[in-house]
Amino acid sequence: MKKKTALITGGATGLGKKTACQLAKQGYQLAVNYRNSNQEAILLSKELEEKFGSEIICIQGDVAIQADCTRIVETVISEFTSIDVVIHNAGPYVRERKKLTEYSFDEWNYIINGNLNAVFYLSKAIIPIMRERQWGRIITMGFERVETSPGWVYRSAFAAAKTGLASLTRTIAIEEAANGITANMVCPGDIISHWKEKRIEEATFSESVPVGRQGTGEDISRVISFLVDEKSDFITGSIIPVTGGKDVLGKVYSQKGQSK
Repeated sequence: MKKKTALITGGATGLGKKTACQLAKQGYQLAVNYRNSNQEAILLSKELEEKFGSEIICIQGDVAIQADCTRIVETVISEFTSIDVVIHNAGPYVRERKKLTEYSFDEWNYIINGNLNAVFYLSKAIIPIMRERQWGRIITMGFERVETSPGWVYRSAFAAAKTGLASLTRTIAIEEAANGITANMVCPGDIISHWKEKRIEEATFSESVPVGRQGTGEDISRVISFLVDEKSDFITGSIIPVTGGKDVLGKVYSQKGQSK
């Protein structure tokens, strides 16, 4: 039986890396996309090939650029002939706190392209391939309460892109349901820095999270693993928060010194 192929954007580090490890363990052959993390991608591919015997290719490309998305898909198809699962993990983010008027046009367009338009660029190329096989799994990434179109101070571009992506994800789910393709959004909670690549058993106590521990990359990868399973076809158009019960946006608004 032919192995399924998963494309993971931004898959060399962080949550993408943890998802790659999870899917490799489950027997997927992987296409790991990265923008700048060449060294990390190569090390990850070697590690997973040795550990699980997975077939892995690493593809450089910026998903915010349409031509790169086309090239990424063409490369995967030439190597594996199909793309069965796509994890839209990559998404640019400006860490500096900026009000809407402080964004440059280039910054704004790059964030919108990388978080919203990239899914259109890749879906336009990949969905017809999935239709041929009458099977596919599409996972996008959002943030807590994204489906309610909340405001997010100093994150206007990112919030706007992800809110649009939530609607797009649900639209894809409806349009492609008859083709055996599901589309769901996973919304990680406050999982920061090195915790994105940690296992659940490594999580330490955190009084700020209702469940009492730090969130980890494995918390997210396990949900993704469930959603891409053969038997998860009844779950589509869902927006799933994985937060440990923490009100992430509430934390933002409770912080003092919001005005500059």
